[in-house]
Amino acid sequence: MKVLIIEDNKRLAATIRDKLRKEYVVDVAYTGDKGEYLIHTNEYDIILLDLNLPDMDGAEVCKKVRSNGCKVPILVLTGRSDLIDKVQTLDMGADDYLTKPFEFAELFARMRSLLRRNENSDFTSSRLVVDGLSLDTISREVFMRGKCINLCQKEFQLLEYLMRNQGRVITRSQIIEHVWDTDTDPITNTVDVHINSLRQKLNADMSSSTPGIRRQNGGEDVIKTVHGIGYTIKA
Repeated sequence: MKVLIIEDNKRLAATIRDKLRKEYVVDVAYTGDKGEYLIHTNEYDIILLDLNLPDMDGAEVCKKVRSNGCKVPILVLTGRSDLIDKVQTLDMGADDYLTKPFEFAELFARMRSLLRRNENSDFTSSRLVVDGLSLDTISREVFMRGKCINLCQKEFQLLEYLMRNQGRVITRSQIIEHVWDTDTDPITNTVDVHINSLRQKLNADMSSSTPGIRRQNGGEDVIKTVHGIGYTIKA
């Protein structure tokens, strides 16, 4: 999942980013203008938005991105507690409102709630299953035909993205955009390297742990290469 934080307080933005990066891919913008630019040029699953921005009010950012057809859930994080601010922000397109200071447990819960409610999102379930492969976004566990697979964070995020887009061919550019943040300058073959590592872990010891089965679907990899385009996972 990819998150955009629009927050002018750099220390607070860094704290939120570091907390979220344990599970999500995160971009940060310190102005409303930069936030709008990132929204129009990247694919996000949820936006965390401050109201007190140096160049414009956060409510105005809501209004602008909604008028441009953006349907990504927007969770406002602000020190304003007046009812009128809350009502105006929700009327301009925000989906939820969390007053600072807040507990990160509540922030995570509200994010999960918004993702479940979003009709355009695939995040209706925390458990993803494709044939013998299962992934749980809450426990961060991955099982291949009952065997627990240990993945690094980027491998987990990559697998989650492919599983949420089961049946679709995902290009390398889409993977880089969604699984790596905008501050990262990935090397040319970084996607292929991570795909190969992921395949090795999913296929490791499959022949010995499951007699008669070397790989998914009678010898094929779970993650399939579509030459010249990208990768896909199909049941």
